Amino acid sequence: MNYQGEKILLVEDDKTLNFIVRDNLEQAGYVVTSVEDGEAGLKIFESGKFSLCLLDVMLPKKDGFTLAKEIREMDDHVPIIFLTARSMTEDRIAGLTIGGDDYITKPFSMEELLLKIRIFLKRTLPSNEPASDQNYYKLGHFNFYFDSLILDANGERKTLTYKEAELLRYFCDNPNKVLSRSDILKKVWGSDDYYLGRSLDVFISRLRKYLGSDESIKILNLHGIGFRFNAAITKY
Repeated sequence: MNYQGEKILLVEDDKTLNFIVRDNLEQAGYVVTSVEDGEAGLKIFESGKFSLCLLDVMLPKKDGFTLAKEIREMDDHVPIIFLTARSMTEDRIAGLTIGGDDYITKPFSMEELLLKIRIFLKRTLPSNEPASDQNYYKLGHFNFYFDSLILDANGERKTLTYKEAELLRYFCDNPNKVLSRSDILKKVWGSDDYYLGRSLDVFISRLRKYLGSDESIKILNLHGIGFRFNAAITKY
């Protein structure tokens, strides 16, 4: 699929990095709006429609985590990737907890960033490809619509983030099986490392909260191994 023309919001206060990232994205065919502080980033987001957001964590006027939280309150769907120089695990986990989808650590290669962007756009934008016949799941008293990121139960509707939906779909495709942490990370995140492992725990906690009203659904920790998703699943 050709993603040329897709609009990306870049919020980065390092003028040199801002220019380099914007230039490379524009060379790849994206339409980039770039600003250098969090308050400007929020105003720009409010005034336009973006396919993806790239947010530095350490921003003047409004930090990237606060900006991401406010963006997420307005839009449940747009992918948010953090650009961070921080090495502390807690900072990375915090970004994912408030609604970010992924992060890339400075210094990074443009090839890595472009790959992440293409992956997210492929997963989130409408496609002309034939729809899968397994994008709707019935689990307990929940209806899970992967394509629209909707988890519905008794008229109450929750819009998931893309990573939440991907993780839940992986569980739904593999019910009542022992799933290693490594396999989950590779399938959902594309990589198995320590930081992503901590991120996985955050997303597991979120899904447990969302599914908590149905006691027949359990995400069990298997110490030293991974998880098992216990639920009666029907795929459509």
